[in-house]
Amino acid sequence: MVPDLPANPLSIELELTHRRFWWQIDDEDEQPEQWDASADVSELDVCPAGLRHVGDIALVIADLTKERNLLDSVVLGEWALEFIAETVIDPDQGKLHPELDARISQGPPRMVILRRIELTEPWRGHGLGAALIASALRILAPNARLAACRVSPLDFSVPGADRITAELSSLRAGAMLESIGFERWRGVHLVDLRNPTLVDARMELLDQWWPGQEVD
Repeated sequence: MVPDLPANPLSIELELTHRRFWWQIDDEDEQPEQWDASADVSELDVCPAGLRHVGDIALVIADLTKERNLLDSVVLGEWALEFIAETVIDPDQGKLHPELDARISQGPPRMVILRRIELTEPWRGHGLGAALIASALRILAPNARLAACRVSPLDFSVPGADRITAELSSLRAGAMLESIGFERWRGVHLVDLRNPTLVDARMELLDQWWPGQEVD
């Protein structure tokens, strides 16, 4: 067991919740679905007080057969709104650009947008971010065809940090996504939600932490 983690990472549970206003029940009220994934150590496992919360993932599912409007940019983000407009060539059927269509397995004409992931400090540096993203996407796989994420140095710009630090952070984030099956296409990282690499992303942690495994 790795001593500097608060608990066995195999005891982490993912709770996915879908948020919308209660009064949005008419067809014309249909908007991109906001999903939040909270990662927390199970109450059945031992963990120091205050360290059970591992992190949060923010996702949005966009229906590719729906005409987009400016209000969608608030939920999706402007880059995602523009990307969908450029890649969906037939909004009535949710048909993707031919080059992209050939690379993605068939599935519901919907796209998951990965907006944000944030791990708490004690849980960083052990590959959990990639594994948790992969797990959340696989849970949502029956509801969509592909997932997209744009990684930019601007996302890592903080007061006092230099440009090189932000660029290096962006490169590391891109490499993390690529390790679980994402590929860069037209400036955006994409993954087929039926890509087996999303399933395989758990194996390193399983091999290391499953009971009975030998530890060097």
